[in-house]
Amino acid sequence: MPKDEPADFSVTARQTVFEGRVWNVVSETFDYNGQSLTRDFVAHTGAVAVAALNEAGELFMIRQYRHPVRKYLWELPAGLTDMAGESNLDAAKRELAEEAGLQAEHWQSLQTFHTTPGGNDESIEIFLATGLSAVEIDFVREGEESDMQGRWVALDEALLSVQDSDIQNPAAVVAILALAHRVK
Repeated sequence: MPKDEPADFSVTARQTVFEGRVWNVVSETFDYNGQSLTRDFVAHTGAVAVAALNEAGELFMIRQYRHPVRKYLWELPAGLTDMAGESNLDAAKRELAEEAGLQAEHWQSLQTFHTTPGGNDESIEIFLATGLSAVEIDFVREGEESDMQGRWVALDEALLSVQDSDIQNPAAVVAILALAHRVK
């Protein structure tokens, strides 16, 4: 069975070539099989996403504008792991409350993946949250989050949307496929 493996090649130089608001672009030179190679990539903080599944088998999804692709995408509650000392699970709990107004009694790691391994080092851990209930928090949504719309989507409907390329957010696609495989 195929399994991704860690690799440790000697980095001989590293330079931040762009500092952004959320992440940076770095240039690294490393030794690879007798060659010196240089690669530029986005150094990302990482992120979490939450597949909140209710008793009816529906997934909570949000519609949010994403400027780089100029689309409103259907996504899962998600966010960056950029708070010092916060575990991925605590970040997932925070994001579920902030973006969906929900809390969960049961949590488990569903899937972890790299979003674009040829261009950034971002890793997203998706959590499955069940035993859901409403929670009120004091959080003000700004920017693209200010007009987010949330709705419950039947898992079968979400799977068809993935198969038809109507849902293109990678965390949502990975979670929906993982959940569909689990349910069968």
